[in-house]
Amino acid sequence: MLATIFMIGLFALAGLYVLKILFGLGFGLLGWFFSFAIKALIVGGLVYLVIRIFSPETARRLRQKFSGSGY
Repeated sequence: MLATIFMIGLFALAGLYVLKILFGLGFGLLGWFFSFAIKALIVGGLVYLVIRIFSPETARRLRQKFSGSGY
C-alpha cells in the first residue's frame, strides 16, 4: 500500500517536472505542488497506519484492491 502511495507521488512529481519543462512554469508553482504532494503522502500514510492498527481486515482488503495481490 505504501509502495502504491509512493509510486503515485513519483508519477505526480514526474508529471510536474514535464509540465515545468514544456510550459516554463516557475519554481513557485512547482514548489507548491511538491509541498502538496508531500503533505498528501504524509496524510495518506497516517490514515493507512491508523486503519492498519484499528482494522487489520480493512487494511488487507485495501491492499488487495490497490495492489492486486492477496497476502
